[in-house]
Amino acid sequence: MRKHDREKQILLNKDVQFGIVQLAWCHLLSTIRIRMLIVIDCGRLGVLGHLFLPYTHRYKTRIVLHTRDSKGDPDKALSAVYNLLKKAKVQAIIGPETHLPSKLLSLSAEKAAVPIFSFASPSSREYPYLFQIKQDESTMAKSIVALVTSFNWRNVIFIHADTDEGREILPCLAESLQDKNIRISYRSAISASATYDSITQELRKIMTFHTTVIILHVSPSLASTLILNAKRLGMVSEGYAWILTEKTVDLLRSTNFTVIESSQGALGFRSYVPPSDRLHSLTTKMHNFFYRNNFTSITKEVPVPALWAYDTIWALAESVEKVGVPHNAFMLLHEVLKIRFKGISGDFQLSEGKVLSNGYEIMNAVDMNGERRVGYWTHSQGIRRAYPQINSAHLYPTLGSESVIWPGGSTTAPKGWVLRATPSKRLKFGVQNINNFKYFMDVDHDVEKNVTTATGFSADVFYTCIHALPYEVPYTFILFENVSIDDLVQKVYDEEIDAVIGDSTILANRSEYVDFTATYTDLGVGTLARIKKKEMGMWFFLKPLQDFRLWLAAIFSLIFNALVVSAIELMNPASEVSLGTVSWTSFLLFILFAQKDRFSSNPAKFVMFVWFIVMVVLFASYGAFLTTVLTVEQFESASKRGIVGFHGGDFMKGVTVNNLHFENWNHRPYYSYEAYAHALSKDGDADAIVDEIPYIKMFLSRYPGDYALVSSQPITSGFAFIFQKGSPLVEDVSREIARIRLDGTLGSLENKWYENRIPLPSRNSTMPQLGLTVDKIGGLFIISAGISALTFLVTLFDLIRTSLRGFQNIINQFR
Repeated sequence: MRKHDREKQILLNKDVQFGIVQLAWCHLLSTIRIRMLIVIDCGRLGVLGHLFLPYTHRYKTRIVLHTRDSKGDPDKALSAVYNLLKKAKVQAIIGPETHLPSKLLSLSAEKAAVPIFSFASPSSREYPYLFQIKQDESTMAKSIVALVTSFNWRNVIFIHADTDEGREILPCLAESLQDKNIRISYRSAISASATYDSITQELRKIMTFHTTVIILHVSPSLASTLILNAKRLGMVSEGYAWILTEKTVDLLRSTNFTVIESSQGALGFRSYVPPSDRLHSLTTKMHNFFYRNNFTSITKEVPVPALWAYDTIWALAESVEKVGVPHNAFMLLHEVLKIRFKGISGDFQLSEGKVLSNGYEIMNAVDMNGERRVGYWTHSQGIRRAYPQINSAHLYPTLGSESVIWPGGSTTAPKGWVLRATPSKRLKFGVQNINNFKYFMDVDHDVEKNVTTATGFSADVFYTCIHALPYEVPYTFILFENVSIDDLVQKVYDEEIDAVIGDSTILANRSEYVDFTATYTDLGVGTLARIKKKEMGMWFFLKPLQDFRLWLAAIFSLIFNALVVSAIELMNPASEVSLGTVSWTSFLLFILFAQKDRFSSNPAKFVMFVWFIVMVVLFASYGAFLTTVLTVEQFESASKRGIVGFHGGDFMKGVTVNNLHFENWNHRPYYSYEAYAHALSKDGDADAIVDEIPYIKMFLSRYPGDYALVSSQPITSGFAFIFQKGSPLVEDVSREIARIRLDGTLGSLENKWYENRIPLPSRNSTMPQLGLTVDKIGGLFIISAGISALTFLVTLFDLIRTSLRGFQNIINQFR
């Protein structure tokens, strides 16, 4: 669009808006009698006097209107304020629309004790006489962040006007984004007088970033030039998302067809005004007025600032009606702050010097007619989708992506991040040069060719995944020496590099700044100990029976049961065996488990049967434990000085070791696999080493046979690759990691690098104490003794009963 045409369009829009404010005033003055001095410094109101309608006699107050037009010049606006305060002695000021320093306005208002209702300058508790009749910047920022969060975008680019007004929203926006862990990848300040070439140059710079979510906060006139250039450069296309603030959203109502066409797919925020009969009536009058007097206008809605001006006048008139024409301006100020009513713009209230927000409606540029409403945002409910009507019953909990038409005509929400890599411009992947804990990422840098290569388990996993992607990813390794993983995370966050490839542990605090892929290693940390081998002697077969208490229990049980059987046999009248014969026979039968037919009583046979079961279980356990001793070597942690070693670095010491709760143990860092081996050797000083499972597995592959992983706990999340927030490579590489884990490729890579592996024990597992003990099978002897005693008592009771019955028969015979 040519500059002349653009200026003509801006002038036309201003005339329309100022005329609507006229109409708002006239509609009010037709119902209220006023005698108070007010000035509006918001435009051309010369025809206002011709629009007055007959007054009603409901109110006694009458307002006298003084108008000034600054023509957008801040100096003229400020001069007009001073002039009217000193000469016209006005008692309230509504305006200006021009952004003026709050301090200058507030000092003037406070000195004159006159409230100023500004459409541009922000209010503050420090300035009680300055009111902000517009949406608060923090409210605008929260609504933008809610929209960004609803689509899971993690990075944005912010373009604003290079003015105080343009920068006003920045602190609120940055704070709100930070609260949701969203980052401003780049901030661009564009001057209102920027040339076509400078705007093009700035847009080309923005195109170099991976972020494709752009928040635009400039005037509609500047936005027109910017969006036309962006369209020409291919930035208003599929994959991009353009968000227009309330300051910019009038771009969607441009009279220029090319601007509307270039804006297709953009989302914008407009202050929400609830529908009402009064609003409809005012809109109808506005149409009648403008279509008769300004037939070139296509504006179909009353601008929100005009509605706020309308309600502000009502609030002022109602306040003056209650307190009268005040000699003390504080009375008027106090009364205005108490005003609450249902205005034409919605619920009207001045809270903390600001107009109460009714929220925003979210507009989408979808056709050549301009825009359509796709959702709402409010403080209480957040983002809501409107379909198909305004009625709250049709509000859905989220802004459905299917309801939005994005740039390029797509109905799929942009990811917010694109891969900008070409053979000539490669992605920068950071790698560490680690000299001690090798075999994960062994990096070599060729100084002559300036090429960095990497080998190792992590490198092989990366190569396998990145080469399996359905698209080419040009990249180059950037070598960093003497830096920590946290330092590299910061570099990724600052976009100095695009990713970190290596043995990077997934941590919650790191995830606030970067994205991790799925883990490609085992989870958790383990305890590494030295194996203590034991020699096998000629009496090795007695090892499972080394518990002395077990021998005593067996001998006691044997003697006890032999005596019980002997006693039962002696109590049997059918037995023909003497006491001595019974005792020796019972004892031998218990030992030999034979000749059970020599017993004449069934109770004795039952006791012997129970003892036989005990012997079978005892011998079976002996065989099982002896097999275990023969096939498994027991290893122990030989106590030395109570020292637990750990992987040298703040992470293992400050996070992992403390979480394991090693009470009364000294902690000592070690910085290589060789140091681990020496510390755990006979000449070393460590009882155990605590490290992440992948490092222990790699150590065991290099030092097999003498050491073992004796326990593990899943308190860390394993290793993963690091990418910038929102990078599409995170999802794609994670998918490849899951695939190679499933098809066995990851296992093959582990076999390649983790040579001579031993199976990992389960969580918190330790080697069992080998051997039979009375604690393990003592219950068998208790059961046997209990059954034997019970059988003896039953037999004895039966013998006594039989004897008493025989004795009773003898007595009966003598009678």
